[in-house]
Amino acid sequence: MIETPRLILRPWKDSDIAEFIRLTNTPTVMEFLGGVLSPEAMRESCMRAFASQEKNGFSFWIVERQRDLALLGFCGLKVGSAGPITGEIEIGWRLREDAWGQGYAREAAIATLEWAWRNLACSRVVAVTVRANTRSWGLMERLGMQRRRDMDFDHPDIPEGSPIRAHITYEIGRPTCAEP
Repeated sequence: MIETPRLILRPWKDSDIAEFIRLTNTPTVMEFLGGVLSPEAMRESCMRAFASQEKNGFSFWIVERQRDLALLGFCGLKVGSAGPITGEIEIGWRLREDAWGQGYAREAAIATLEWAWRNLACSRVVAVTVRANTRSWGLMERLGMQRRRDMDFDHPDIPEGSPIRAHITYEIGRPTCAEP
């Protein structure tokens, strides 16, 4: 579990699935993620987070607001599985719409990166989104991530011709300490 001044990031519980689907499987939240999914497809996505936690010790963790334990969405890490990010440590986030614009995603992402640097041996963390998702890549840039045009790719799970097939990639390298 990770705590920040306002948030708790924690592994999933079975009881989170229905609430996560209710809060995030909306046209606005899913606009750049393929649109609203069937409950079964959303459940499968949640189960991948369970499996990642079990296998790797990390996942796209549940994000709760500390003051009322409201489920806001997820933020965390997974092992990339598409195109040039396959095998890379990937950071991602998805928050319910009424949590947007309050700094929660940035706070959760900073805590996630700090966790990665303390607990993983990776030299970098990557993130992907679609060009039109300015909120997402804007956050990537505010986190200090750099665009990697050479790692942009067409996502193989998205049909050809879809406006969300082309993915852009950002990365951030492990911080280095100045030598004394």
